[in-house]
Amino acid sequence: MAEKAIKESAFTWEGLDRRGAKVKGEVRGTTPAMVKAELRRQGINPRKVRKKSALFSASKGKKITSADIAVFSRQLATMMSAGVPLVQSFDIVGRGHENPRMQNMLLSIKNDIEAGNTLADSLAKHPYHFDDLFCNLVRAGEHAGILESLLHKIAAYKERTEALKAKIKKALTYPTAVIVIAFVVTAVLLIYVVPQFESLFSGFGAALPAFTQMVVGMSRFMQDWWWAVFGGIGLTVYGLVQAKKRSRKFNRRLDRVLLKTPIIGEIVNKAAIARYARTLSTMFAAGVPLVEAMDSVAGATGNAVYEEAIYRIRDDVSTGRQLNACMRDVGLFPPMVVQMTAIGEEAGSLDEMLSKVADFFEEEVNNAVDNLSSLLEPMIMAILGILVGGLVVAMYLPIFKMGTVI
Repeated sequence: MAEKAIKESAFTWEGLDRRGAKVKGEVRGTTPAMVKAELRRQGINPRKVRKKSALFSASKGKKITSADIAVFSRQLATMMSAGVPLVQSFDIVGRGHENPRMQNMLLSIKNDIEAGNTLADSLAKHPYHFDDLFCNLVRAGEHAGILESLLHKIAAYKERTEALKAKIKKALTYPTAVIVIAFVVTAVLLIYVVPQFESLFSGFGAALPAFTQMVVGMSRFMQDWWWAVFGGIGLTVYGLVQAKKRSRKFNRRLDRVLLKTPIIGEIVNKAAIARYARTLSTMFAAGVPLVEAMDSVAGATGNAVYEEAIYRIRDDVSTGRQLNACMRDVGLFPPMVVQMTAIGEEAGSLDEMLSKVADFFEEEVNNAVDNLSSLLEPMIMAILGILVGGLVVAMYLPIFKMGTVI
């Protein structure tokens, strides 16, 4: 699927539908001929098919985020609850969206549904935004005739997941931003402010204190090699981002390190367990078979270590073993989670028990994030004080020394 997605491009098309009315839209495909064939299969007579340029595609609207998908899920569920037909719901939500990219995607899905495709199949044509979990839940709802109910479950699941992600990002964004600002301020002081003091000190005719000499040396280095320092940091960050996107081996190592990191590791562990429990609860309540659900659950945890463990659980469950015993064997889940799962299996209420587990660990993550923020604030202030205060002290030490001599 990933290899296919890389080869696909965006195409705009115009044509006539079965009633002879003019229609147009946007679709992804490999070649114009393949796009025309797909349109004809949907009952559309294509007149024009053009490949969109990368520049045009990039400039037309913002990137579609997971938060946009969460909002769309709630809007669609609400409209269907109000009795609005599915096609009309897509038309209303699509045309009313502020992001042109989101508009095009939703209207493209609407055209697929009008052509006779199921909602799940239409969503599956956009795997970047509607993953296997989303499509499997929708497919289960269509087969069971409870699509409206399942859409509400999906919307609630997406909202909870996005709230959890936003909470974690908020905790990490603040210290990252402060550290970046501290580095920039320090670099500015070393490059522009310290040299002014250095020219002043040159007229003293006395040796500078060791601390001041060290700071002056750092200043000279930054003046000569600032481009190498900033370039090196930029290349390192870029390399790490690309490695995270492309290398599964790097992700596995990074996730293992994160799980063992003090304080941060606790949050990552609890967040992964919360996602696991919430996703499995939602899919099991929708009637998706346990073994089939595990494939979607593994990718939803957001951690390669848990993903591999869940695949092992899936293989063990497929042999007839109980879920709680398989979870105990992988050694990642706390005893409370295993016991709650065992109770749910025995009582026939696994989805309810997993939902309670998810609620508990989501609250634990919220508390841990709040505690982390409270702990980081004084630490960050202390680091800033040491950096800026150290530079100020280093610059005024020669003046203090000269004053004592006088």
